Amino acid sequence: MSTKSRDLTRQPVNVIGHPMGRLKEIAVRDNALQVRLDDFLHYKTDTEPGNSGSPVFNDQWEVVALHHSGVPEKDEQGRTLRKDGDVWQPGDGDDAIAWVANEGVRISSILRHLASVSPGLPSPLSALLSEMGPEAGLQEATTAPRPVSVPSLPGSTDTAAPRPSHEATVTRVGLRARDTAFGGNRRLVFLHGRSQQGKDPEVLRRGWSAGLNHGLTRAGITPIDPADVWFPYYGDELMRAIQQHESVPRSFEEMTADRVAEACAPAGPARNTYEELIAEAAGNAGMPREDLLATEAFGDALVGALQRQLSWLAAKSDVDEWIIASTLRDVAAYLADPGVRDAVLDTVLATMPTSGELVLVTHSLGTVVGMDLISRLTPELDVTLLVTAGSPLGLDTVYRRLLVGGPKRPDRVAHWVNVWCPTDGVAIGCPLADDWKGELTELAVANSRDRAHDIEEYLAHPKVAASIGHAVGMG
Repeated sequence: MSTKSRDLTRQPVNVIGHPMGRLKEIAVRDNALQVRLDDFLHYKTDTEPGNSGSPVFNDQWEVVALHHSGVPEKDEQGRTLRKDGDVWQPGDGDDAIAWVANEGVRISSILRHLASVSPGLPSPLSALLSEMGPEAGLQEATTAPRPVSVPSLPGSTDTAAPRPSHEATVTRVGLRARDTAFGGNRRLVFLHGRSQQGKDPEVLRRGWSAGLNHGLTRAGITPIDPADVWFPYYGDELMRAIQQHESVPRSFEEMTADRVAEACAPAGPARNTYEELIAEAAGNAGMPREDLLATEAFGDALVGALQRQLSWLAAKSDVDEWIIASTLRDVAAYLADPGVRDAVLDTVLATMPTSGELVLVTHSLGTVVGMDLISRLTPELDVTLLVTAGSPLGLDTVYRRLLVGGPKRPDRVAHWVNVWCPTDGVAIGCPLADDWKGELTELAVANSRDRAHDIEEYLAHPKVAASIGHAVGMG
């Protein structure tokens, strides 16, 4: 495989699939790569409905992604546009959308996910995955990093940049801010959510900062320097804690079952909490009561009820079933297992400021961790602003299990801003004001159709960014 450095844009990517259920077809028309993201590729390759899940090949016919969805054109407010330039409405149908690209999930991202669940794999499957290269995470540990050899686009830095060949050789820790940041007394902390295992905290910090700076610029406020942000990182520890505390390891077959709700279900004490989360979220999304009785079913009937609830929830949002189910799985594991909760909180506290004025910005599972974290902060920290984005805190199943004893804004939090997108399947319990007591500012925003739960989308909204910028004294 070539690792020669060159511009990735305009490189051809081809899709082989069965559009509209027809016989196998190869899409090679108008097929230039446009954008390479951490987990996705955007490309012009012409496809039709029914191609989702199809392999995406580079010009050497190596699989580099799995086709996922389309990318619509957006206006400055992040709203999806029609072909005629007007703002798209749900009743217009997908055919009216001005699609500008297609999107595929990168194979390197899929391999990283498989590596995170590798302890439960049978030996033959572990051996097969290990052949995919060091990024699969199953090679023997070495004392020196080796370059990754998974299939990728020619010139990709994923193949040229050295990475450790095994998880045991990596120590990822949270990042502290400069002592002089924001006058030396104000602390801006970003607290991430789930599915961040194996990622570089510095890259994550820059990504969050880029989203915030986009919003600050639109609000006419001076951008921040990423080096001024505290970034506690618990992604690897969360995954280790979940795997360690699950009483019954799941087999590879269970994790790749056709029914997503069951495939993502945790083993051990978190199972009941997971079922409650899905049922409550589906109920809040308007699912009829007779379809919510999963707890009264058994065996295959229970599995079917869970899947119907999850499918309903996904259909009411723009978030994929796997994202919703896996997010609720990790929320359940954190809330139901004291070992997981303590491991996460201890890891976060190891890279938290201990004094000054704190602006705490949290996302997804991080909003739940952040709410618990507030009860363990040192008395010398004054929490001047708490921001929760894409949060499941509106679910009874969540706030009944919090250390702060919700639903009440913690006394030590001076101001709380909750931002949510109506099509974010994880924030289905929002708005929070109907359940939570105390001063609370709610901001409903319109995120991109395929980025409804994305933190950078949330932070890019001017009102969200302005609340953070003013709190740290930027404008």
